[in-house]
Amino acid sequence: MKKKIIPFLVGIITMTAAVGGVSVLIGATLYAPDGRLPEVHAAVGANKNPARLLIPSLGINAAVQRVGLNSQGNIGAPDNFTDVAWFVRSAAPGTVGGVSVIDGHVDNGLGLAGVFIHLNTIRPGAAVNVVTKGGKTVYFKVTNVTAYNYERVPMEKLLQTSGSSTIRLITCDGTWVSDQKTYNKRLVVTAVET
Repeated sequence: MKKKIIPFLVGIITMTAAVGGVSVLIGATLYAPDGRLPEVHAAVGANKNPARLLIPSLGINAAVQRVGLNSQGNIGAPDNFTDVAWFVRSAAPGTVGGVSVIDGHVDNGLGLAGVFIHLNTIRPGAAVNVVTKGGKTVYFKVTNVTAYNYERVPMEKLLQTSGSSTIRLITCDGTWVSDQKTYNKRLVVTAVET
């Protein structure tokens, strides 16, 4: 009996650690000493908040959760593997000059595919659309795909505003680092409103 329980417990512990590791999706990159960050933008009314993320070329049609900072001061992650999460301290998609941050899981570290399992195959020019709670669709086009070391994601730079409404999709990438219980890279897909 013990021989069956130990692999099961190891699997449960590994999966729990993977979820925790992915929750530091931008792990060690967005630390706020007091656990607070200034509001970058705020949605003008809940109708502008994102409800669904659509990436036709990848077959993604995902519900959007709302997240803030977790207890470590990092951007939170969705609480399941099928939804994505909008960082509420970033701009609502479609905000002129604003940057909206949406993250999602690539997998659970054990092979269970996440919503962004194929995000690393997206290329510049691909469509990324956001449907707001008010029913409006905001259209974006991918302009850049970059992978960063998970400890050196330039979040301040990625949150800088520009003249166009921009969305940044973030997920894990690279190889699994067992002792860190996370992947060694973060994939950042940048798309600009069309």
